Amino acid sequence: MLLLFTTLLFFCLPVFANDNPTHPEYVGSEQCKSCHETQYENWQKSHHSEAWLTASPQNTLGDFNNKSLETTNISYLFTQDNEGFFISLDNQQGELQRYPVLFTAGITPLQQYLIDTGNGKLQVPDVAWDVINKRWFHLYPEQDTSAGNGMHWTGSYKNWNARCAECHATDFKKNYDPKQKAYHSTQSEIGVGCEACHGPGQAHLQWAEKPAAVNRGRWSDVTKSGLPDTFTKEPSSIINLCSGCHSRREAFNADSPLPGSDFDNNYRLSLLTDGQYFADGQIHDEVYVLGSFKQSKMYQRGVSCLNCHDAHSYQVKLQGNQLCTQCHSPQGKPDFPSLSKKNYDSDEHHFHRVDSEGAQCVACHMPARNYMLVDSRRDHSFKIPRPDLSLKFTIPNACTGCHQDKTDQWAADSIQQHYPQGRHLQPHFAEAFYTARTKPGFSTAKQLLNIASDLEQAEIVRASAVDHLRYVGANNGSREQLQKFLQDTSPLVRSATVRLIRQTRPELLVELTTPLLADENRIVRVDAAIGLLSTDLQTLPADQQTALGNASRELQQSLLNRADFPENQLVTGGIALTMKNLPAAKQAFSEAVNMDPQLVQAWRILALIQAAQGDNEGSRATLQQALTHNPDNEILSVLMQQTAE
Repeated sequence: MLLLFTTLLFFCLPVFANDNPTHPEYVGSEQCKSCHETQYENWQKSHHSEAWLTASPQNTLGDFNNKSLETTNISYLFTQDNEGFFISLDNQQGELQRYPVLFTAGITPLQQYLIDTGNGKLQVPDVAWDVINKRWFHLYPEQDTSAGNGMHWTGSYKNWNARCAECHATDFKKNYDPKQKAYHSTQSEIGVGCEACHGPGQAHLQWAEKPAAVNRGRWSDVTKSGLPDTFTKEPSSIINLCSGCHSRREAFNADSPLPGSDFDNNYRLSLLTDGQYFADGQIHDEVYVLGSFKQSKMYQRGVSCLNCHDAHSYQVKLQGNQLCTQCHSPQGKPDFPSLSKKNYDSDEHHFHRVDSEGAQCVACHMPARNYMLVDSRRDHSFKIPRPDLSLKFTIPNACTGCHQDKTDQWAADSIQQHYPQGRHLQPHFAEAFYTARTKPGFSTAKQLLNIASDLEQAEIVRASAVDHLRYVGANNGSREQLQKFLQDTSPLVRSATVRLIRQTRPELLVELTTPLLADENRIVRVDAAIGLLSTDLQTLPADQQTALGNASRELQQSLLNRADFPENQLVTGGIALTMKNLPAAKQAFSEAVNMDPQLVQAWRILALIQAAQGDNEGSRATLQQALTHNPDNEILSVLMQQTAE
């Protein structure tokens, strides 16, 4: 089958490669050792260096000594011989097959294993080794991960090349062939090597050997020492460097960007959406730090990852409360003059026995949640506990997270007693977000607009307030308010606003959106292009036609880069429908259900397109196939009944 939109006919625009041949080459971490021995040794023992390893006896921690694991759907067998390690499990057809393990992923608290299922596809089985408790376990015990299901381990969602490798490798290139459904992926180094953060080292290596011999004119964007100039020691640059991997985001590229490249030109950060974050911004699903950290006052005051974490070992710089009291103390810290200077490591502040678990700063301000069943991740928004919000909006709080025998009311009363004038008396965006998600109305829209306009709020909160307006409709904001958001200094706010106004009347959409086609951030340009795809190019001035063409090419390339994502096929199909390109839409939605048969929305639209084209028999066949994969789905059943009448 031809891949969806190989030429993207609805654009009728060429694709240009974005590789820059003038960057220095990658040389490998081993080249760094002789000059940076301490840093190299710290890195070598870090989670970064062990993020992706060959499945050697030294690296493979799981027990492959003829061990088995029984689950509801399948029995797993873990074995080894002189040729290596093997996992026997169900293949794509549901038949038992013995696969060699090629690589390991991670080192603690769990380790996963990579299998090649053909055509270069590295897949991650649904079982992992619990490093702490020394046991095999299933990662998704409550999900249907059987063969034929979109969540089966051989499917798109468990594909290493597309979903994981970029953040576990150095200089990763996906090299997906959509026609053959094959990967020819490469990387300069498996594992997160020195150059994954510092950039390609060829020029720097030459500088180290003979500084005068370095010809800076040969390469673009390098410093005097030959390293890429995309990275500085400024807090914003440090956070930007870490963000590409430590975030829940959607990538625009198929390959690793140059380390230090602007985040918003390479990724779309997930906002505080339902299912990923609770209404108050606490982490819910696995969101990988950045989205929570961007909510914090620490982020807004210039704290960076390296204030707490060592750059090479990954570990925190100090243990226990010392990590926090390096700044939060009676002495304070000159780097952060807005800090209140007082003793936080005291029972007068935390009201717990000194040195107890409850007296730890992280217990209250960084509550943890388990992901992948055994991997505890801490919330980096550094919020104060708000059990009063738990009473109103059924969200967790740090107090009853520890005191599980107590109630939220007890926790709220305790906070009131200890801090009668505390922040729990202040309004919180949780009210507007929760109401928007559950029972939106006009008053909710007003609240959201106020939050989006409040420059004291974190940018991700303001952007999320704009995003939550979709629950109550784009027309709840005046033209002046929308224009203000479109001119906001935050690309997150501009992007959210562009997406919000797509459903407004065409003339207003064109008026508000066209200036964003030349925005400095790709996230905004791409969103603007999507909104204007159905616009008649001839009605735009020449400069705006050029801007739309450029932004459309960026959109086209980003869609092609993610052609192996079923969710991307849904987006592409939706764009094709907007352009009234029904053949392209059918191809997109067909590709989506081939990757994930549980995408009911795609099945439904496929059937409706066929019916609209007069192919009632084909529409019924599509629905019958859809019901085979989703037998209890009411939407499909009703539609099937309607087509039979």
